[in-house]
Amino acid sequence: MSSNENKVKEKYQDAGEEKRAAQSRYSGLEFHYTKKHISEYINQNTKVVELGCGTGYYAMHFSDKCKEYVGVDITPENIALFNEKVKAQGLRNVKGLIGDATNLSNISDNYFDVVLCLGPLYHLPPDERELVFAECRRICKNNGIVVFSYISKIGVYSGACVHDKLREYYPNENANEIILTQNKDDSNPDLFFFTMPEEMESIARKYGFSKIKNLGTDFFVTMSSVEAMSDERFEIMKPLLDQMASYESCTGMSNHAVLICRR
Repeated sequence: MSSNENKVKEKYQDAGEEKRAAQSRYSGLEFHYTKKHISEYINQNTKVVELGCGTGYYAMHFSDKCKEYVGVDITPENIALFNEKVKAQGLRNVKGLIGDATNLSNISDNYFDVVLCLGPLYHLPPDERELVFAECRRICKNNGIVVFSYISKIGVYSGACVHDKLREYYPNENANEIILTQNKDDSNPDLFFFTMPEEMESIARKYGFSKIKNLGTDFFVTMSSVEAMSDERFEIMKPLLDQMASYESCTGMSNHAVLICRR
């Protein structure tokens, strides 16, 4: 069981994730590019599990593109909404389960073709993070795909330092210590934990995964600008964002990123 389980449940018990993808233009980038990065690995014969599924954003998107989709989340309120959507849409190949990504004892070994870990690593310290890597390896089929989503500490902190509103407060000495040294969120140090692309790849190798790609989804230099520009300007900017999300040299500049591996 994760040590901060109660804090995570408290954070997400109001099902706030339900609206986050549409909260702002910038918020939508994480979801858009995450889908784009993983879509090529999901097809009609694929069995997929998503750890940290929230209320089912990705599940609803991929439900007609895979053979089976299981969503797992630690927050009961999220799973209740998840299964309400499944029932309302009459989806027979999708189900939601309450579970902890550090201990997936209710899931069989070597069962899924694709394992999507799209949230748990945001909330776990390093030792518990490794439990998730081990569980993802266990439940994934040999030669299957595992996707780890994470928060880049340099992307997050740099974003705060240049953001039109937040740069009034950042950088500061307290943030230097908590973010850069402790790898935690200075506002929620027991709830959000940060890492770096190189560290993620190192842990993946430790657990026998081979990297396919490690790419960003939302880049700190665009945080304020994409909200301020017109729709027409944003359309012109999309090819730049596409390029940034395609090159690993840009990954550390992203707030969120995905490491895609083969088991």
